[in-house]
Amino acid sequence: MIRNSFVLLDRIGLGKEREIWASGVDGWNSFLAAKQVKHIGARSKGYYDRQLLKAKKQLLADNAQYFSSKLPLSEHWRLYDYFRDDTVFLDIETTGLGRGDEITVVGLYDGNDTKTMIKGINLDYKRLAEELKKYKLLITFNGSSFDVPFLSRSMKLPDTPHFDLRFACRRVGLRGGLKSIERQLGIERSNSIVASLNGGDAAELWRMYRGSGDEYYLNLLVEYNEEDIVNLKRLAEHVYSGLKQKIYI
Repeated sequence: MIRNSFVLLDRIGLGKEREIWASGVDGWNSFLAAKQVKHIGARSKGYYDRQLLKAKKQLLADNAQYFSSKLPLSEHWRLYDYFRDDTVFLDIETTGLGRGDEITVVGLYDGNDTKTMIKGINLDYKRLAEELKKYKLLITFNGSSFDVPFLSRSMKLPDTPHFDLRFACRRVGLRGGLKSIERQLGIERSNSIVASLNGGDAAELWRMYRGSGDEYYLNLLVEYNEEDIVNLKRLAEHVYSGLKQKIYI
């Protein structure tokens, strides 16, 4: 989808982009090959040609960060198909929602394997930053409002494009929290106990683990987090397909 996108160009919004597509120019190559593009002046055409040639060069160099500032945040999802194999799904658990609360678990999923970092065991923010630098696209559910601000208190996050599924879901008619949306899509959790948990329960599991030392509670918390990040991939596939079908002529 990124190579069909024109919203990365100066002063091109979603409406103008649709006009370009409707004129028969459906991607970067056809724009560059055209002598004229309907709704685009001759001077602007030359300017946009140069911008697209630069974008092509950056994409071939796998420079995803270049597109962080070029694309509106709401359109970072367009990078998913191209950088699918270099995507990380992230979810954190915390002791609560306040500024004084702390991160207890960070879960990462690359589409094949999960990695879990736990407070007091192996959660190292320097190591986490290095791990995140490996990826070209970050995917979360409500990460713009929760995960990213929490992490930013303890570390400098790389300028990775961010596909936040919470807001993207609304655009394809899916509303509610992550668990509610999973049910709408028929995504089931393997453990019935974990399936019944929510964010507040995750904080309680951590308190029970810290108070008792019983790893049963920690294991449930980790499993809860892992189910979240693994299911984010299935949700991302659905939402990406829905958004592309919704906007692309």
